[in-house]
Amino acid sequence: MKKTLIALSLCLMAVSLSAQSGVQTPQLGKDNIYAIIAAMTLEDKVYLLMGLGDANWTNPSSGEKTVIVSGTAGRTWNIPRLGITPAVLSDGPAGLRIDAHPKEATHSYYCTAFPTATALASSWNTALVETVGKAMGNEVLEYGSDVLLAPAINIHRNPLCGRNFEYYSEDPLLAGKMGAAMIRGLQSNGVGASLKHFVANNIETNRTSINAVISQRALREIYLRGFEIAVKEGQPWTVMSSYNRLNGYYTSERYDLLTTVLRDEWGFKGLVMSDWWGGADAVAQMNAGNDLLMPGCNQREELLAAMRNKTIDESVLDRNISRILTFILKTPRYKGYAYSCHPDLPAHAQISRMAASESMVLLKNAQGTLPLKKVKTVALYGKTSYRFIAGGTGSGEVNYEKAISLEEALIKAGFQVSKPLAAMYTHFIDTLLANAKDDNKKQLVDFHPEMPLTNDQIQAQVHASDVAVITIGRNAGEGSDRSVSDFSLTETEKRLINDVSTAYHAVGKKVVVVLNIGGAIATSDWREEPDAILLAWQTGQEGGNAVVDMLKGAVNPSGKLPMSFPVAYSDVPSARTFPGEPSANPVTAIYDEGIYVGYRYYDTFKVPTAYEFGYGLSYTHFDYSDLTLSSSTFTGQLTVTVTVKNTGRVAGKEVVELYLSAPQSEMEKPQQELKAFAKTDLLNPGASQRISLTLDSRLLSSFQSGISTWVADKGTYEVRVGASSKDIRLTAAFEVPQSIYVEKDHNVLYPNVYFNELSRQKK
Repeated sequence: MKKTLIALSLCLMAVSLSAQSGVQTPQLGKDNIYAIIAAMTLEDKVYLLMGLGDANWTNPSSGEKTVIVSGTAGRTWNIPRLGITPAVLSDGPAGLRIDAHPKEATHSYYCTAFPTATALASSWNTALVETVGKAMGNEVLEYGSDVLLAPAINIHRNPLCGRNFEYYSEDPLLAGKMGAAMIRGLQSNGVGASLKHFVANNIETNRTSINAVISQRALREIYLRGFEIAVKEGQPWTVMSSYNRLNGYYTSERYDLLTTVLRDEWGFKGLVMSDWWGGADAVAQMNAGNDLLMPGCNQREELLAAMRNKTIDESVLDRNISRILTFILKTPRYKGYAYSCHPDLPAHAQISRMAASESMVLLKNAQGTLPLKKVKTVALYGKTSYRFIAGGTGSGEVNYEKAISLEEALIKAGFQVSKPLAAMYTHFIDTLLANAKDDNKKQLVDFHPEMPLTNDQIQAQVHASDVAVITIGRNAGEGSDRSVSDFSLTETEKRLINDVSTAYHAVGKKVVVVLNIGGAIATSDWREEPDAILLAWQTGQEGGNAVVDMLKGAVNPSGKLPMSFPVAYSDVPSARTFPGEPSANPVTAIYDEGIYVGYRYYDTFKVPTAYEFGYGLSYTHFDYSDLTLSSSTFTGQLTVTVTVKNTGRVAGKEVVELYLSAPQSEMEKPQQELKAFAKTDLLNPGASQRISLTLDSRLLSSFQSGISTWVADKGTYEVRVGASSKDIRLTAAFEVPQSIYVEKDHNVLYPNVYFNELSRQKK
């Protein structure tokens, strides 16, 4: 502190002498950025490169609290004499996360809880995701923040990853397109997005030290590809490096990742920040191009010492500072935006509800069980029916005012809910909360085992209700992964579904299961029992209303799965190696499944799934016809066109999925890969729409590690257009006469450990 005060005194003396000599102190926005940098002291530079955390940290020079917007993740350093303002950085991917009731506030600061990323990806609707992003970004702007730390687009490599609810998909194309749409929506407000976590943050166990060992091809095609799409098509203001190591080194310390790939190959022009306390070596992070270290702390002294010892070149600091200053110039706070603290929350709630409705996936609908017909009284089973889960835990949480329960939504929609059953569950929940510690109440019910019911208790409801609805809930969050047992339903949950189904079917009544979950779970050992299964996901504060919209037929389900639902956890290609070795305290995670993640594995190796990638039912039916290709020979670009017609009785939307089967030549390929998709407009019965999808050379190509080049092999390619990865409706073929060497990349990011990668070619 003494050294800091001396430095500040010298700085003030310099300012005073400048004023006496008539030399103006340069100001950000009025003078060249490099003039600003030249006017900085060494301490100025180091402090600007370090962020500040929430209200628990203080300004080292003055002792004042650093908080600007209560509950935010942090902010950047400010230097008033140079006109450098702070930028406020806020969580998170499902909506702005700030304190709803900050101290001394005169009103509340509630934010809207939107559907989680997994749910939004199930919409397969980039325009919808962009609309959600616009609403999120408006709350960021009007509550005085500058950057939302979102979207998160890591791959669903394994269903047990605790953070999967924050991520979009097991497929990089779908994840990248959704991420780009979210970025465009957020940044349309003049605030920034932070694309995260770059890269391979697919494991939460030991997340700050785990070493993800991945082949160059798998990295390029699976784990980097979504980020590449989001960067190029979304142009985020910032990118956040991940906690984990990648092939031996922390991602925040890899020049070849943050500079060679991100900046030189992809053309990223923005700011790179670390995840909070990420990495181990501040000098290595600066050299790598990780411009901003969050939330700073002890790294300041480490970097100051490095400067004094000449173990880092000052030009590196100047380069990174120039990016921070360029970023600050764009922020609302720098521009003096008068934020209102009053975003239009009712309007945003309607957007959240609309997005939730379009994101839900109908998994089963035997004999047209849904929408409900001639139903007045609903017997509502499962604790989650009365405490619907809006989203996951950790930085993905949102401090919303209220998440409507399924019980409340049904009553609001005019249904009667069995009062004796509701009273039992309410008493169960109230007892749990009454006996809980204050810091354990928020998600206590989510994680507590289900309440068991006797057959007599179930039988008492059968004749007093027209239908049974059972809600199964699951929650998770950052910092830990789900257990293998959490992938399956508990014996209590399975018994509940079995006993309710048996009792209701005995008198000719239907049973509906609602899944209020954040990621894939086991379904094969119970899905035959209920008549309908609605995958509601964690769809924000309006999820309960959206479920009822589905149940009563006000909205026709149009969601499709963004990941595969395996029959058993042991079928997952990474099950054997997740989360890493040694199992008791993982240090290294070998991604030996290579490119065979999700449906690429199940389709190629003929492994059955409970529900395949891209699957989802509707209350209507769609026919596909007139598949045409713009050419039978590929010459750089090819247009695929297909007609989709609603042949059912109600209006609906259909997702058109285009998969490509490439020739097996020098490089082995998966059986098929998603290369394009589109969602139709709302089609009335009998209406049709012509859908056009475009393929280019890059979409045809695979990454050949030996020459670090994207190559589209010569041969015959089959276009497969359908309603899911297994429901292919139409096919066509075209030729690539000669192999196309599409793009040469740098030979970087190779593994530091030798391992055998999964191959379809027997060796």
